[in-house]
Amino acid sequence: MILFVAVYLGVLNLLTFAIFGFDKAAAAEKRSRVPERALLTLAALGGSPGALAARPVFRHKTRKQPFSAWLTLIVFVQVVAVVIGLVVWRKSLTGA
Repeated sequence: MILFVAVYLGVLNLLTFAIFGFDKAAAAEKRSRVPERALLTLAALGGSPGALAARPVFRHKTRKQPFSAWLTLIVFVQVVAVVIGLVVWRKSLTGA
């Protein structure tokens, strides 16, 4: 199970990073763009580290609002969920 999650997150984050790069190239060349909703969906599905890494690398979507606010909210919710999950998991190990 842990291996599946690691592979899923690894592939998703590489894909998210690449799609941010693709969207930046499309913007520079005035081609059809990737919808912001799709970028945020990738982040919400677990690709937020890839999204956060891609923004400064490609200098893309760094000042765009409300995109930045939504991405920040997604990251916040994911961090809270991971912390709660770890606390619950830890308590299940100790039997408390």
